[in-house]
Amino acid sequence: MPYLRTSVLAAAAVFGSMACQAPTRPANPQMVAEWMRAYYGLIRAERLTPPVASRVLGYAAVALYEGLAAGSTTLPTTAGRLNGLDSLPRATAAERIDGTLAALAAERVVLDSLLVEALPTTRASIANLVDSLERAHLAAKIPQEVQARSRELGSRIGFAIVAWSHGDGFDSTRGLAFVPPKGPSMWLNDSPSAIYTSQTVTGASDFVAFNNPTSELKPGAASDRALILNRLKPGDNTSLPVMDPSGATEPYWGQLRPFVLSRFDECPIAEPPAFSTQPGSAFHREAMEVYEESKRGTPERQQTALYWADNPGETGTPVGHWLAIGSQLVGQLGLTADDAARLLVASAVAQADAFIATWGYKYQYNLLRPRTYIRRVIDAAWEPLVPTPPFPAYPSGHSTQSGAASKVLGALLGDSVAFVDSTGLNIGHPPRAYRSFDQAADEAGWSRIYGGIHFHSDKVEGKRTGQCIGDRIVARLGLGRLR
Repeated sequence: MPYLRTSVLAAAAVFGSMACQAPTRPANPQMVAEWMRAYYGLIRAERLTPPVASRVLGYAAVALYEGLAAGSTTLPTTAGRLNGLDSLPRATAAERIDGTLAALAAERVVLDSLLVEALPTTRASIANLVDSLERAHLAAKIPQEVQARSRELGSRIGFAIVAWSHGDGFDSTRGLAFVPPKGPSMWLNDSPSAIYTSQTVTGASDFVAFNNPTSELKPGAASDRALILNRLKPGDNTSLPVMDPSGATEPYWGQLRPFVLSRFDECPIAEPPAFSTQPGSAFHREAMEVYEESKRGTPERQQTALYWADNPGETGTPVGHWLAIGSQLVGQLGLTADDAARLLVASAVAQADAFIATWGYKYQYNLLRPRTYIRRVIDAAWEPLVPTPPFPAYPSGHSTQSGAASKVLGALLGDSVAFVDSTGLNIGHPPRAYRSFDQAADEAGWSRIYGGIHFHSDKVEGKRTGQCIGDRIVARLGLGRLR
């Protein structure tokens, strides 16, 4: 996995430059940033669906945070604040703990468990990253007894988090049958295979089509985006299933235990507009907005649609995208390791809960997608710019999780932080500048309308629900303002 190998080398260089410091030193914030970038790479390599990606990164973020908290006097534990996590192993006041070693040990245990069905290259890359970060940190000659105690405590924290993860209901949803409800307003997966891009290869097929703009290769513009990697997984892979464009993605995800919310619908959502095929009705007007946008969309709007597409396999999905933004902010704002850890755990947990909420509502309403409606009612030959995902429309997952992530970042760092996002460089997207996190979240929501896969209400109500989730995450984790 080239992305993670690059991360390993970069991390070693960062830590190697600090080799002459005190025997047990504070954690390096770039270690946290390095993991945030690595998460993006592993999600991309495994071609995970957005909900599954958010769950993996939620538990991984808690593991890294709690390991660092074990060696910190300022990081509060999340035990007692996260649902079902009542306590975690802790050292006594007299025992010296190196937070970096504890965090790496906890992360190793949790990712070994969550990625047990991952590709061998993914597991090897994660192991190499842990080993590299640990070797660089040990250049400070930390006493052997501190090393052993820190690793042992970190491993116990990791095993406790693994045990906690098995109680969230994920295992019981594996393999459950789903029959989509029928009716004129109901979602059905009617997108032909020819519109799917390389990243939507299933675990059982190797079909790839090139006639969609999201996978188009133009002369002189070759990049990672054009690489078709033949990495099929067994069809019975249940813990890390790839996106299956022919099915229904995670119809029971709303039944999972949230990290912080009491249940998926704690943040209420408005009813979608009443379904109607009558011209002039609210629903028809929203469909016409999508249709007309596809006809008159500017190159800039089309690029926005592709920039935020965050398709599985091609990218680290939406949750990986926002964590990659966070990794860039660590250096830009000069955050400490403790503050970087706060940023990581809050944004990861917020997005995990946002996906549980979004998917709960999606399969509650089972609303059809613009492609289905427009081809039935407006233009039988119409196709969207971005491939229609295999799950219902209302609300927009991008809008909900972007609303949650932006709200958390704004609460921790300030609402008016300007930043440049370079997440998409390796797939051909130039950096984009934003005045605020809210502006980026709003653009992510609009991108789904520009791409032809969401109605206006999907965007508006999704973002509002996500902001509610973000507010509740910040309040209940009690992490405080970082700067």
